[in-house]
Amino acid sequence: MAEISFENLLSTGAHFGHVTRKWHPEYSPYILMEKNGIHIINLDETLGKLDKALTFISDVAKKNGEVLFVGTKKQARDIIQQEADRCGMFYVVERWLGGTLTNYSTIKKSIKRLQQLEKEGSNIYENMTKKEIQMLNRERIKLADQHRGIKDMKRLPDVVVVVDANYENTAVLEARLLEIPVVGIVDTNTNPNSVDYPIPANDDSIRTIQLIIAAIADEILTAADKESVSENVEAETQENVDEIIHVSTGENGKEAEQATEKIEAPEEMIESTDKTEEDVKVPDVKVADKDVKKKATKKTVKKKILKKKKETTEDVESK
Repeated sequence: MAEISFENLLSTGAHFGHVTRKWHPEYSPYILMEKNGIHIINLDETLGKLDKALTFISDVAKKNGEVLFVGTKKQARDIIQQEADRCGMFYVVERWLGGTLTNYSTIKKSIKRLQQLEKEGSNIYENMTKKEIQMLNRERIKLADQHRGIKDMKRLPDVVVVVDANYENTAVLEARLLEIPVVGIVDTNTNPNSVDYPIPANDDSIRTIQLIIAAIADEILTAADKESVSENVEAETQENVDEIIHVSTGENGKEAEQATEKIEAPEEMIESTDKTEEDVKVPDVKVADKDVKKKATKKTVKKKILKKKKETTEDVESK
């Protein structure tokens, strides 16, 4: 996380607010005192709110979220454009077009029109007079100025960072309407509850704007670096696992298959022995029954033979 100390904020004049008659009543928790008709902002509150905003932006950046920087004030234009380009995010430094977020489908059409006009060798410029070409060039320049910071934005942003939430009231309202979180630098003349993550500070000081916006850009860059490092580590571990699997499926894989066959063999043997025991028991019982029946028939035959012999002897004696 980018470190901003109390002395850094104090040296940039972040504690100076507006004249007391221009203050907003909801801003009272962030006011330290009144001096020479000017409200003095409590920089301890500024540090606490800035830390919360930076942690939130870091979480969004780790999830590949997109941030839109908005600063159309003269003091903030160059800073917003420079820092947004440095961290690879989108920005609006010209006049905020109404419906940039709520009517984004129309904005995408105008961006598509700009891309057609900027395309070299386009068929649009064929069979046209010089006056018509000049009109198209004026349209191209106008669209390029309006959409130069959001020309590559393909979807709605995940976070909107605003310098002076009071000045950029339209952008804040559109973001809140679409439930997009807003991080904003708010001065004593602004309602801090109008944004989700207010940073109480002097929004007219160029040095203060530079310090806070640079800290946000640094946080996005550090979060992106951490994510790329974690992805590289995951890729390396996956490669190592693939190599281990490849080695195990080679010569060692054959040995493993043989080992599994050896392990599975006893189960087959057990099943076969069970079957043979059952098969052996049943025939033994059947054979025993047959032997008993044979013995019983032999005894009955012997008895019949003896009876016939007795009858024959008795008949002979009687005669």
